[in-house]
Amino acid sequence: MVILTYCYRIYDSFSHIFVFISGGIPRPGEISLAHHGVLFLDELPEFDRKVLEVLREPLESGRITISRAARQADFPASFQLIAAMNPCPCGYLGHHNNKCRCTPDQVSRYKAKISGPLLDRIDIHIEVPALSEDDLTKASVSEYSQSIRLRVEAARKKQLSRQAKPNNLLGTKEIEQYCVTDEAGMQLLKQAISRLSLSARAYHRILKVARTIADLAGDDAIKSVHIAEAVQYRKYDKAV
Repeated sequence: MVILTYCYRIYDSFSHIFVFISGGIPRPGEISLAHHGVLFLDELPEFDRKVLEVLREPLESGRITISRAARQADFPASFQLIAAMNPCPCGYLGHHNNKCRCTPDQVSRYKAKISGPLLDRIDIHIEVPALSEDDLTKASVSEYSQSIRLRVEAARKKQLSRQAKPNNLLGTKEIEQYCVTDEAGMQLLKQAISRLSLSARAYHRILKVARTIADLAGDDAIKSVHIAEAVQYRKYDKAV
């Protein structure tokens, strides 16, 4: 509930990332309050377009700078962004009950509220389809959180040992050094770039995600299977 409260404080009371108090002195907004934490935005297309576009700078640099005539303020804003949205305005597109009545034009306009440059800065796009009654009610077997945590901790330790920083902080030159894939993986990546019209930023992010997938699997080299999985996580690139 706290996360959702933050979410709506952004939408309702702040249109320029920061709230200015008397005297023109800036104070941190929600993205700086989420520094080294998680910022969750529910119903992403419902936020003002200007608010979403301001997220591009901190997602890239981990900082936000606000300039005014009398002063300039620089705040830390290194956070993990998690956002959720419906597949269409009514929320039923692709649902097994066929309740959606949205036109293709309405769906297109709804998705277009999220700009390409902002999507480019989001590493993973995943579609979560609605479950049928049988899938929802049947018992399922899943992995324990503790075992997942151990695997994640091992992968992070491996990253710090290899390059002294986690994969998401790798620069362009470091990606070329630490995110090298085999020939099959490179061919698959070239096909993805051509078919999905991926940008240079998306290309680098796919390599970093693939590097993380390999680390979680305990593999030293990035293989084609890791590249394939990373490309699958660019779901929105396929949709647009």
